[in-house]
Amino acid sequence: MDRSGGRARHSGDLIATLSGRNPARNLHSDVLWELGFAIVSGHYPQGSILPSDSELLDRFGVSRTVLREALKTLAAKGLIEARARIGTRVLPRGRWNLFDADVLAWHFELGPDIAFLRSLAEVRIGIEIEAAALAAERASPEQAETMIACVDRMAGAENPADFARHDLEFHRAVAEASGNPFMASISALVEMALTAAFTISSPVNDPAALAVTVGVHRRIAEAIRDRNATAARAAMRDAIAQGFDRAAGRMEQEA
Repeated sequence: MDRSGGRARHSGDLIATLSGRNPARNLHSDVLWELGFAIVSGHYPQGSILPSDSELLDRFGVSRTVLREALKTLAAKGLIEARARIGTRVLPRGRWNLFDADVLAWHFELGPDIAFLRSLAEVRIGIEIEAAALAAERASPEQAETMIACVDRMAGAENPADFARHDLEFHRAVAEASGNPFMASISALVEMALTAAFTISSPVNDPAALAVTVGVHRRIAEAIRDRNATAARAAMRDAIAQGFDRAAGRMEQEA
């Protein structure tokens, strides 16, 4: 089987590691990842027709059932659409589900540029600052303590992976405390944004950056604990903006 999607799968595994998931490896997921990455990378351009089933079966060496399931999954993510007597067409990017964890991972594997990171940050600001405000109104004392504990673990993290994991736990705790199930539904986007930011530039090895990052997250947790929605909103906006600025700054230095 062609392994051109191997790097993309690595990105998905990294996200899974940070979020505590263990994705199963099987033929379906291998075909899905390779085809999905080929579409997102432009190997199969938007509007183009995928190779015939017989060509794909020869390429991947899998059963027709496995191939069909992978194609159904890609269709569910908005990447392709099958048409009788025409074939399977790659849909325009505007139809893709960019909140889907796999679709985000395929974009990330291309090497996220500043515009990609900015778009992630803008969506997070649009949603997470309201999640923080709602959490300030609705969080239980136990939930507030959980957030503070997450911040303490961030402060004590000894490597970028642990720091990112605790940061993700913090943002998930805020979403849960908001009491709005739709807030938790953007977890894949938050995972991708944090993975991208910490892969590019983690604050763990920079004491000053670590102090700033931990400090702004502690501001969020304390504002939620103190039922201060305005302060929670402002602190969450600062946290997201700081993460973007740190990653964008590193990318500009290496350009």
